[in-house]
Amino acid sequence: MKIKTFKAWCARPDLASQVAAVPYDVVDTTEARALAAGNPYSFLHVSRAEIDMDSGINPCSDVVYGRGRDTLRQFQKEGILQQEATPQLFLYRQTMGRHVQRGIVACCSTVEYENKIIKIHEKTRQDKEDDRTRHINTLNAQSGPVFLLYRDEATLDALVAETEKTPPLFDFVAADGIAHTGWKFKNPDAVTQAFLNVPVAYIADGHHRAASAVRVARERRALTPNPTGNESYNWFLGVLFPASQMQILAYNRLVKDLNGLSHDDFMDAVRSRFTVTPTASPTPSAPGRMGMLLSGKWHELTWTIPAGTPPEGRLDVAVLQERLLAPLLGIDDPRTSKRIEFVGGIRGTAELEKRVASGDHQVAFSMYPTIVQQLMDIADVGGIMPPKSTWFEPKLRDGLFTHVLD
Repeated sequence: MKIKTFKAWCARPDLASQVAAVPYDVVDTTEARALAAGNPYSFLHVSRAEIDMDSGINPCSDVVYGRGRDTLRQFQKEGILQQEATPQLFLYRQTMGRHVQRGIVACCSTVEYENKIIKIHEKTRQDKEDDRTRHINTLNAQSGPVFLLYRDEATLDALVAETEKTPPLFDFVAADGIAHTGWKFKNPDAVTQAFLNVPVAYIADGHHRAASAVRVARERRALTPNPTGNESYNWFLGVLFPASQMQILAYNRLVKDLNGLSHDDFMDAVRSRFTVTPTASPTPSAPGRMGMLLSGKWHELTWTIPAGTPPEGRLDVAVLQERLLAPLLGIDDPRTSKRIEFVGGIRGTAELEKRVASGDHQVAFSMYPTIVQQLMDIADVGGIMPPKSTWFEPKLRDGLFTHVLD
């Protein structure tokens, strides 16, 4: 696998805690506006520029992308973001309670994405791709990194451990209690060389960012006379983590109604497809188990998998979709259905109980987290996971490192 150094625009060290922002796609406009309130340095002013405009404005209008571009340039001009004098690679460590993950910040090849050296496990939505493609083209920058993982490599582990002993570029604890620390590698060439021993990488989070970067590269390549392949648009911003350090939380489901079924008819149909046991524990204890909340009571669902089922069909979320959501509740496409909502496991099962108790939803499903090995196995055979199969925590922060295209 090839990675590349880049002349990053980094958050000014003393402002890093104020610049760092949650990814653009984990908050809506109202939440983004609240998070950035009173903080003129928040990178949400770049990634969700509509927060600085009249309420009700279309976030995908030209004027919003233009506002994001202008704010990025302002941050550069005022030194809120500062450009490295030479191309670099960086180490980005996140600490969430006892969990620690260490990622290498680099530019990854759009060509290797196209050649499946960088592997995917999700389909993307056209509207979301269009949004990020316009965002990259208007800002002439990739303002949020793609979250990737690779199978552990001892040489890279040693280089990371050595770098952690040096003084950091920034070190802060965000309002949510997650610590963020960054370093520059003293010998980026050694890191680049070590990555040649990594056969493939996997996108963990950020499929739309990556697909959009690839689209931008294709468009610009077609307009470039005699392209060399070294143009900056052929590379996208990524943070690469060893697979052993990944933490996946559950991605739970809420459904608004029972598709016209009565409580008893629905339960009878569920029992015909699963073994159903009342439980006081809403959180599944292992793969092959899920919790179902109906009428204020939790039930544990278990099942068996037929021999020969492909890796993607063995996922708990796939079993739920194929055996219950589609045939019983009529949710054939969870990507587009307005009757289902997805809740990251970071919010816990209490969020499911609250939403069902409010009457907004009739039934909830508490899932066991997808395992990293399952993700890699599925991607290796070219499989696609059902939507919202994984919730990685902690999330990467936008604004700490930005890749501006030449």
